[in-house]
Amino acid sequence: MTRYFNTEGLCKPDKHYMVRLDERLTQIKQEYIDRGKYFVINRGRQYGKTTTLMALKSFLKNDYIVISMDFQKIGSEEFKNAETFVYAFSKIFLSALSKVDIETDEKENLLHPLSNFTNNDTDKNLRELFIRLSEICSAAPKPILLMIDEVDSAANNQVFIDFLAQLRGYYLDREDSPIFHSVILAGVYDIKNLKLKMRSHEEHQYNSPWNISADFDVDMNFSAKQIAEMLKEYSADHNTGMDSAIIAEEIYRYTSGYPYLVSAICKIMDEKLPYNEIFSVSGNIWSKAGVSEAVKILLRSRTTLFDSLIKHINEYPELKSMLHAILFQGEQLTYNQYNHTIALACMFGYIIDNGANIQVANRIFETCLYNLFLSEEELASAISRIARQSKNQFIADGRLHMERVLEKFVEYFNEIYGDNDEKFIEKYGRKFFLLYLKPIINGTGNYYIEAQTRDAKRTDIIIDYAGEQFVTEMKIWRGNEYNERGRQQLTDYLNYFHQNKGYLLSFNFNRKKETGIKTLTLGNKTIIEAVV
Repeated sequence: MTRYFNTEGLCKPDKHYMVRLDERLTQIKQEYIDRGKYFVINRGRQYGKTTTLMALKSFLKNDYIVISMDFQKIGSEEFKNAETFVYAFSKIFLSALSKVDIETDEKENLLHPLSNFTNNDTDKNLRELFIRLSEICSAAPKPILLMIDEVDSAANNQVFIDFLAQLRGYYLDREDSPIFHSVILAGVYDIKNLKLKMRSHEEHQYNSPWNISADFDVDMNFSAKQIAEMLKEYSADHNTGMDSAIIAEEIYRYTSGYPYLVSAICKIMDEKLPYNEIFSVSGNIWSKAGVSEAVKILLRSRTTLFDSLIKHINEYPELKSMLHAILFQGEQLTYNQYNHTIALACMFGYIIDNGANIQVANRIFETCLYNLFLSEEELASAISRIARQSKNQFIADGRLHMERVLEKFVEYFNEIYGDNDEKFIEKYGRKFFLLYLKPIINGTGNYYIEAQTRDAKRTDIIIDYAGEQFVTEMKIWRGNEYNERGRQQLTDYLNYFHQNKGYLLSFNFNRKKETGIKTLTLGNKTIIEAVV
């Protein structure tokens, strides 16, 4: 069977091109499972949690009896009380245990305590369930590992809290009362700090029923090296001749190794770009231009991952406000695990701690958020409306005339917003430029913001239009010395991108300023500077 890139559920090495997980599995085994840890794999949507669990199941089968369960298979009705939950849990557990590869006689002995419990009239409560589970763990020829996927399905149910409490009690007493050697719970939400409706009225509280859990510090992002190894396998099968290392680095630049996004880009390049008019002729699919085109297609697609992102920022206004401030005002926020909004964004996988401040997790999420925030204001924005009406004047022979874009932006901005005060322009000026730019490049071009350079004073934007890149710096005027430094920073950035021409947009509040466009030469670089 021909392998392919998969973005729908579980990935299997024999069916799909995927990053090898050997190092990750070895680390989890040595640092967590062999040491008898109970822990949570808490990551955002489509982060490879289920794929990792299934790979672990196979990886550990010689040393452990692995019982793998999925709480999505237990319906909401079965979480209503202990009796229905215990019965449902027991049936799924027995089904999983019956498939374990051990001697038939041993298997029958292991199955007996729980099957007998399930089939007779014994009171179906959690205490009785755990007595039987303890008997099974005591008689097992190998240590038992319990893995439960999709624990989010149970997280808002009291019976689940009681289940965790039983696990905790047996864990603390496991030398005298045998129980699972290790337990893995997997889901999006961090169940170590569950927010639950614990009483019949509307009072909510934070509870920590899982304070025995070890912190799970395994990096589940793909590295550029890992992506390159996957691409080498694909290239060998399809004879692409691509430079796997360069393409992997480019994919990593956009995704920061987020598993779903890596697979999605590769899938688009493999399945859609061969039918793209430009790439079907040139055949140069596995190139930087191909990656850029795949990213553009992905950002215009309706995916469950993007749906979750939009859903969460609409559900949590404080999350939306924080992300908006980071993106548009260059807010520098220090990571703090006790800040609810920051913890929430980390849990969903939307931000990371870069060691100094938090930042949006990857460029694709950033662009998705920019597009969303801008679209909410686009229709009501005067400058965006003007850009839509005059779009054709900026495109000629399939190329974007960036100098013309800046020239007209200066004219329209001063006309529309020139009378506003300094604080207003400082806060919203760069947003207005993006509102102006988006309808001009929409459909053909793409853009992303450099997180490393984005702050309250400057923002670097990389515009990609029809394979041509435009490096543009937006900054707030802070005097001549700072302005000169900004020009030098831009030339350094042009060197990084191997470009000879760059663009500088300054929001100047000096009353004696000269608005307009001028051309500067710094060494071998040309800088088009626009002042508003």
